[in-house]
Amino acid sequence: MKLPHNLTQQLTHTLGLAIINGQYAVGKGMPSEAEICEQFEVSRSSTREAVKMLSAKGLISSRPKQGIRVLPETNWNMFDTDVLSWILKSKPSLSLLKEFVQVRLAMEPVAAELASQHATPSQLHSIEAALNRIEDAENGLDDALDSEIAFHSAILEASGNRFFIQLKDFINTALRVGTRYQNYIYENQHDMVNAHEQIFNNIKSGNAVKAKEVTTDFLEKILGRVESKL
Repeated sequence: MKLPHNLTQQLTHTLGLAIINGQYAVGKGMPSEAEICEQFEVSRSSTREAVKMLSAKGLISSRPKQGIRVLPETNWNMFDTDVLSWILKSKPSLSLLKEFVQVRLAMEPVAAELASQHATPSQLHSIEAALNRIEDAENGLDDALDSEIAFHSAILEASGNRFFIQLKDFINTALRVGTRYQNYIYENQHDMVNAHEQIFNNIKSGNAVKAKEVTTDFLEKILGRVESKL
């Protein structure tokens, strides 16, 4: 199986996706670097770099005399953009969706609270524009998923917290995983739109307590529905 350029990145992607898909069992040995070179028709240097990248992402360990082994999921860097991408390309479980929502619940209410205090006029405009897209999507005039990603990403941006801003890729993946279980997330589209309107209105009015409260309520309802299906 010959890989195209960029060989190192493509090999990293191929092996990373295979690990997340379970093609290589946790704790078991993977093919050696020499075997990977032969299987994918790549150089030893490309293979070595791919192994280093996967090790840095927490997916594998590579040690002399022990070879390459797949590490447990608890070691994986779940905030790494590549790992998130591979999760999305695999078959994410409902239990994983639950964990995504739990992380969202831990950070997004605080982000909404901060946005109500620190958002600039330009950032408020971005949140409102995304809300308008959500409303259009209810009528089939826009993409529901893309508009929701834009809305929640804009709130993270408006929070002014550099750590929250760096989590936009995580939110993107969490929402895309959620589309696999759309019926478990929202009771109906109208309720979802109304919840987003409440979040925006409280951010815009500077009501930090209410912005945090309505965001918490929105995500707790999602989490409750997901948990009820497990």
